Amino acid sequence: MIDLDREAIGKLIERVTAREGLELVHWETVGPRNNVVLRIYIDKPGGVNHGDCEAVSYQVGTLMDVEDLIPHKYTLEVSSPGIERGLYKRADYERFAGNRVKIKTAAPMGGQRNFRGLLVGIEGDTVKLEVDGAGPIEIPYEAIVKANIEYQF
Repeated sequence: MIDLDREAIGKLIERVTAREGLELVHWETVGPRNNVVLRIYIDKPGGVNHGDCEAVSYQVGTLMDVEDLIPHKYTLEVSSPGIERGLYKRADYERFAGNRVKIKTAAPMGGQRNFRGLLVGIEGDTVKLEVDGAGPIEIPYEAIVKANIEYQF
């Protein structure tokens, strides 16, 4: 992957979002070294609007360029986490308890890596899930590689 000062980038993004009164949901860099995409997901009670995204984009972009944290071409994307918001932090598993989720684990558990069901919450290092048709299971937090709220129409 690309060799970036992830700690400095993260602190810069956290500073800007906190100053704007927004929650930093997650940020990531993807793509080849010469064409990196810096994605930032923000939120606030009631949801974010275009102005929130624009303010964060302008401030982060300006500071990133001044501090030269990505010394080559990059694209900056700022958006809401979307309706099927990712769960990235331990606190997310408590906050969104009671919601339907999709969870993918690094290694198979009981012969499968993908689980769907009602998120019960997190206790210590264990995520508790009421799996569709299979009842309650416990998944080690460290085993989870991806988790999202599952919106039902």
